[in-house]
Amino acid sequence: MTERNNKNENYDVIIIGAGAAGLMAAGSALERGMSVLMFDKNEKLGRKLRITGKGRCNVTNNCTKETVIASTVSNPRFLYSALNFFSPEDTMNFFENLGVPLKTERGNRVFPVSDKADDIAEALVNYCSGAKIVRNTVKEVFAENGEIKGVKTENKTYYGKNVLIATGGASYKATGSTGDGYKFAESLGHEVTKLSPSLVALSCSDKDIPLAQGLSLRNIGFKITDKVKNKVIYEDFGELLFTHFGISGPVVLSGSAHLKDMEKNRFTASIDLKPALDKEKLDQRLLRDLNENKNRDLVNSLQALLPQKLIEVVIERSGIDGRTKCNSITKKQREALLSVLKNFTAEIVDFRSLNEAIVTRGGVAVKEINPKTMESKLIKGLFFAGEVIDVDAYTGGFNLQIAFSTAKLAAENFYYGE
Repeated sequence: MTERNNKNENYDVIIIGAGAAGLMAAGSALERGMSVLMFDKNEKLGRKLRITGKGRCNVTNNCTKETVIASTVSNPRFLYSALNFFSPEDTMNFFENLGVPLKTERGNRVFPVSDKADDIAEALVNYCSGAKIVRNTVKEVFAENGEIKGVKTENKTYYGKNVLIATGGASYKATGSTGDGYKFAESLGHEVTKLSPSLVALSCSDKDIPLAQGLSLRNIGFKITDKVKNKVIYEDFGELLFTHFGISGPVVLSGSAHLKDMEKNRFTASIDLKPALDKEKLDQRLLRDLNENKNRDLVNSLQALLPQKLIEVVIERSGIDGRTKCNSITKKQREALLSVLKNFTAEIVDFRSLNEAIVTRGGVAVKEINPKTMESKLIKGLFFAGEVIDVDAYTGGFNLQIAFSTAKLAAENFYYGE
């Protein structure tokens, strides 16, 4: 529906952004009998939602509220009321009731049985089918005497008793997440904390890592060490991907959420390529492989132990000449190999760009939002939901759950129009 140049319009609720949070809030407000106007720049509503989870949509995590809190990196305590109001179980029941069967996979990640993110997005779009949609850009959110009044586009003013800013973050700009919500919040006196990428791949300075680009490793051990504090700040187990610029994959994305004070070469990632084997058992395995290939060059003898793309890299890091015959490998050389296998390091130099990040760290300061209602403490009738707020969590469906929970709570506290 396009914008009409006629008299000003009044609504109970005006929602800026038709993503996960905006759609959930719109449908919830309609259920309360409210009139709802939504603004979104995209031709298809829920655009970012449709590409999440590689197009499969990890819609939530089949876990307790406490697990969501524990998996939230920034301001977890702010979410207690929202998660109590609308929990992961509530999210699962919600989509099942809308006719989208769900399944739980590794790490308690919840997906639609169809593996189609579009099914989740369309269910939400249908849920708020009674809302008026305007595909235009909001230029201003305005208030008078500490109370919200409405929004303005380039050529029209819309009035509303409630305005919900659900614009998402500043990541994935192609989906419409251009950071408008932060500008609206600041224009109304809200503090916006420093923005940076979260759940994002990491650039590394190691010259040999690009040699393994495209290689995906499953079931590896992973940790990140802060060399300034001399302490491990993140530890995980799972899947990792080598790229032309460094490292990516689920364990890396989650680990990136802990790198709040990014400085070049401050953080080192360590990969245990064989976490199921301690050094003693791995040494026995290595000895067996060497004995089976005793007359061959080392570089041609580790195919049973390592993926082809990693063999030369690991041997080079161990300091052994790859042409050395296996029957000539010394105990000291074996120890060097074991050390690399159990502690394959990557020197982190930076995040990849905010535009590549799954979510944005930072946002509207939680100290200025009532956690029991999602309403601004500064402007009556102004609400926030989803990624625009300074909360972010690990991968695994937690960030979408935060969007749904905060949106549901906000919608429950909208004021009825006069």
